[in-house]
Amino acid sequence: MTLELLIRLSCFAGVLLAMVAWEHWRPKRTPSVKKSQRWLHNFGLLAVSTVILRLLIPAGAVGAALWAQSQQLGLWYWLNAPSWLAFAASILLLDLSIYWQHRLFHAVPWLWRLHRVHHADPDFDSSTGLRFHPLEIILSMLIKIAVVVVLGAPLWAVIVFEVVLNATSLFNHGNVALPTWLERPLRYLIVTQDMHRIHHSQVVAETNSNYSFNLSLWDRLFHSYTEQAAAGPDALQIGLSDYPNSHQTTRLSGMLMIPFQAAKAQTQSADDPGNSKVR
Repeated sequence: MTLELLIRLSCFAGVLLAMVAWEHWRPKRTPSVKKSQRWLHNFGLLAVSTVILRLLIPAGAVGAALWAQSQQLGLWYWLNAPSWLAFAASILLLDLSIYWQHRLFHAVPWLWRLHRVHHADPDFDSSTGLRFHPLEIILSMLIKIAVVVVLGAPLWAVIVFEVVLNATSLFNHGNVALPTWLERPLRYLIVTQDMHRIHHSQVVAETNSNYSFNLSLWDRLFHSYTEQAAAGPDALQIGLSDYPNSHQTTRLSGMLMIPFQAAKAQTQSADDPGNSKVR
């Protein structure tokens, strides 16, 4: 467990530093809110979520993998699958589970209340990829644990998946843009910044699309892919129009209270995945 934590923290710190440097060197968009203010509170929310998660579910998905292994539980044990297949398929299916979890958090009104903390960020950069309400973090971990146990996912598959999930969340929320010659073919494999930025649009149909976090194929496979924002990549408005108050959306106290405030018209519309404009 100590080795797992060291690996995850090292990879997280390395990717975060790389993204911070990239965003400073060549930012895609000019921030609408002072960056130091947003980052202080976004990272504060991450700290609160991390502490609560460690207190409530200290072993996490890795602990679930160790327990399933000790009990020989899960699909791979039942199928007597070779280790290489269990490893590769577990990573793929865990990624798929995150895609459907993400769609679920948009489709179910009370889950959307939690998830809109992430979408209410008025700007879009690598810190946005860390901005989730503690209750959403807990529910997400419980879903991952369930998937890990049902699959009997190997320990190292879970560790690799957790590292990749953290890294891709930092990467695809970056306030940067890949050159077109690279971005176009790359988004056929993984989620790029330009692809995921559409998901943070204030246009409800665009918010309800591009749910993938790592592998981009899920959006094409399940018909939730939007190739371009209606306003274009530069005029795209980020955030939720229901939350124009920067104190509410960029302060830790305000972010923690968002799920407990009455849903408004635009937010309720976003609950309906049938409003998605997909291509």
